[in-house]
Amino acid sequence: MIAQQNDEETPLLQRPKQLEPTAKTPLPWDQFWILLLLEMPDFISSGTLAPFIPQLVRDIGVTHGDESQVGRYVGILQSSYYAAHGLTIFHWSQLSDHMGRRPVILTALSAIVISMFSFGLSKTFFGLVVSRVVCGAFDPSDSMIKSMLMDITDATNMPKAYSYMPIPVMIATTVGPLIGGSLSRPADRFPDIFGRSELLKTYPYLLPCSISAFLISTIWLVTYIRLKESISTTGKTPLWELIKGGFIGQSYSKPRQPSSNVIIDPGSPKEVQSKPLPLRALLTSKVLTVTASCATMGLFQMGFGSVLAVFYATPIELGGLSLDPPRIGALLAASSIIQGIFQILFYARLHDRFGARAIHITGVSSGIPMVILFPATNALARAYGIGMAVWLCVAVQLMLKISLIMCFPCMTLFIRAATPNRASIGATNGIAQVAVTVGRIVGPASAASVFSYSLQEGHDAWLIYYFLTAIAFLAIGTALLLPRDPSVWEDSQ
Repeated sequence: MIAQQNDEETPLLQRPKQLEPTAKTPLPWDQFWILLLLEMPDFISSGTLAPFIPQLVRDIGVTHGDESQVGRYVGILQSSYYAAHGLTIFHWSQLSDHMGRRPVILTALSAIVISMFSFGLSKTFFGLVVSRVVCGAFDPSDSMIKSMLMDITDATNMPKAYSYMPIPVMIATTVGPLIGGSLSRPADRFPDIFGRSELLKTYPYLLPCSISAFLISTIWLVTYIRLKESISTTGKTPLWELIKGGFIGQSYSKPRQPSSNVIIDPGSPKEVQSKPLPLRALLTSKVLTVTASCATMGLFQMGFGSVLAVFYATPIELGGLSLDPPRIGALLAASSIIQGIFQILFYARLHDRFGARAIHITGVSSGIPMVILFPATNALARAYGIGMAVWLCVAVQLMLKISLIMCFPCMTLFIRAATPNRASIGATNGIAQVAVTVGRIVGPASAASVFSYSLQEGHDAWLIYYFLTAIAFLAIGTALLLPRDPSVWEDSQ
């Protein structure tokens, strides 16, 4: 008996039309709450480090007192994480298709804990870089959470699931900076409590790193006890065979059946179980379309984000707003909270009303007025100073940014729909995450460089806005290649 195929390696077979679901599937809260918890470690760790990294760079003496070099070395630390992350995320994602999501997530949490302790104990810049590289190389948790979410939900309840995702992010982005900002250099800040500790005098940033590592260790323990594996790992290939084969070119699931990548589960003759596909088989037109859209969206989002903070801090006469750090921090924090609340309250409703493609195209299209508001706001500041008109433009720009953030859950739906088979969700998601990571690396560096170049005398001050607008149009172009609804791709498989 030949099992019916349902993937892109096999010919299309005539099969009865599936009935549209009449009701939404309830969220599997027994596992979903753990995924919400797993959203926090990345943001806790990065948020803990952010407040004191510039001072730490000064303290270790790598800049030799040159204040202008602090930003450069902070940028190297940030890029080292994303570079290592980009090189390994696909392999971790593909590995999870073979050995399961749970062990990979536990490995990721362990890597974050070890990295945090290492960071707090580092006394050289090289040690700091190694710590961030280790964290980036062994931390695919973001990809794993998305893959597990695709495993335990379907098209009817995934939008609702994504409406809850901002809650742990908001908590973590609040807790992390509070830990890092208030507990760094404790012997100096709280001499009555920590003044006698030689350990904390020698390693003044160990305490916040340790507190953060303790919280993440607690999440590791909860995950170990309560998280269930979301995919079947019966009959999977041993880890050594996967490493030896390099994951590429074979599927490692016993001898291949002719023109088939599914096998019959011997325990249930009617059950058809897909097996993970190699990289070559994953690079279908659908996957490449989604990957291109993820890459251009991520490129614009990170490029815009990096220019936004610099624009706020740049003097008005040079094209910015001359805002001080407290105001900038308050604006960005308020923006994040509003974005999270909006997604919680409205994303699922908007998805049900308009669909994923419409929301995504609206999000990337909002990038054009967001960019135009940069020179418009500066022109108002030059003419009338920082008044009501300027703050209105700032508010409109940050509100438009909400629609851009809505693109991320939409793209997850398209990634799920583009996956050639259910057993390759992790690897397909890994390909998309590589594209997003490349955008995170290239976007800030390129946008910040163009912005600095445009400020130099004799150069076109609007060059950065032309640059960002071009990326926005590129993101719109790739978004138009997506189908009207992710279910169109799923129905065509």
